[in-house]
Amino acid sequence: MHRLWGNGRFQGEARAKMHTVPADRFQAELDSSPLTRPMWRLWILSAGLIALDGFDFFIIGVAMPFIRRDFALSAGWVGAIATAALLGALLGSLTLGPITDRVGRQKMLVIDIALFIVASLATALAWNAESLLFFRFLVGVGIGADYPISVAYVTENVPARHRGRMVIGAFSFQAIGALLGALVGWVTIGIFQQTAPDMAVGYSWRWMLGVGVALSVLVGGLRLLFLLESPSYYIAKEEYAAASEAASELLKKEILIKPPADAQTETAAALGYADLFSPAYRQQTALAAIPWFLQDIATYGIGIFTPTIIAALTFSEGGDFLVQEMASAKGAAIVNVFLVVGFALAVLLINRVGRIALQIVGFVGMAAGLGILSFSESNAQLTLLFAGFILFNLTMNLGPNSTTFLLSGEVFPPAIRASGAGLAGAIAKSGAVLGALALPVLQARLGIAVLLRSLALICLLAALITFALRQAAPTAQPNSKQLT
Repeated sequence: MHRLWGNGRFQGEARAKMHTVPADRFQAELDSSPLTRPMWRLWILSAGLIALDGFDFFIIGVAMPFIRRDFALSAGWVGAIATAALLGALLGSLTLGPITDRVGRQKMLVIDIALFIVASLATALAWNAESLLFFRFLVGVGIGADYPISVAYVTENVPARHRGRMVIGAFSFQAIGALLGALVGWVTIGIFQQTAPDMAVGYSWRWMLGVGVALSVLVGGLRLLFLLESPSYYIAKEEYAAASEAASELLKKEILIKPPADAQTETAAALGYADLFSPAYRQQTALAAIPWFLQDIATYGIGIFTPTIIAALTFSEGGDFLVQEMASAKGAAIVNVFLVVGFALAVLLINRVGRIALQIVGFVGMAAGLGILSFSESNAQLTLLFAGFILFNLTMNLGPNSTTFLLSGEVFPPAIRASGAGLAGAIAKSGAVLGALALPVLQARLGIAVLLRSLALICLLAALITFALRQAAPTAQPNSKQLT
């Protein structure tokens, strides 16, 4: 494509063959395009990094019992290390989202994967609790940055009629990564159990985290083979020559982007971070952030009880440490299948049902699942335990875990899209931190049943807030019969 921007007669001939598009009409041009190979490539690369996020967040849970024994960690240190990545994710979403709107999506994707590789490698090589805590925080920064970068990158580069399915499809790789983490933990423990049980405590967790490093290097290498900036980003910056080149590669046809005919549309380039709180975008910010915040409180809250549920699923009666951890990894693999199924249903239903409807139904389903779980403890009903957990996981990924990520990118214009998605992601992660730190204390004071019912009320509140802010959601997409 660089040949199109040279000088002389060839430039004029190339321009004559081009399809000229005013900047304010590029979205319509994109929406009328078929899915091209570059669109699929950028989607795969974004999905790959999200899969790494899911793998990392899960594998550390499998590795933590070994780390605890290896470093002789107290309960406080275990909690600090588990929370470090969440705090890093909060910081990464909050700070790197606005930077992405300044320097570009593609450049930040490369920086993000580099940070993830270095921090993951350092975590696998950590020599004490302090170093592990610091490197886990850096891993979290990389994970947090990926939320606004990936949602902006996919949202801006696929036709609107495919956007919902492709954004959720990319985000669903979080569950696939988590499932892969469970399988890696299962296999790693099995290898050490059979070959070197005496070395399992000191080395198995490093092997588990080392697989994540290898996967991140693979994704990073693939990403370097395909470097394409978002045309919408260049248009928001009024860099029309660069936008033309990027659009031509993305749509696989020669396109010349010209300044918009209506000069008023150029004011979008002047939007900044403060506009997220202005009257024009205040409702969009609230819709993107508040339900996601409440969802993460509930999501990380139920995570506290996952070991109990996994134990029930695996029927482990062994007293040996490796036997118990093997059984836990097997049970976790079963549990995470339900997460993948929930995402698959979201991909199938997002255009038929709509964003807001799915989010409301998902929150109500999560509340119902938590309610069922609250009765399983007192009645010792294994069936209720299974039903509550499955319903919670299915409806969580069918609804808010998918739609909050999607809406955080759709409700903002390109000039502040990564900033808005980053702010929403940071607020959500503050909910995760709140859940991880406060809920164990509340569990001890209130009991599991009362706490689960309190989380159910939080989910119902999130459903009501979603309904109240529904006007801030994007309108129906082409070929969709219902409003979002």
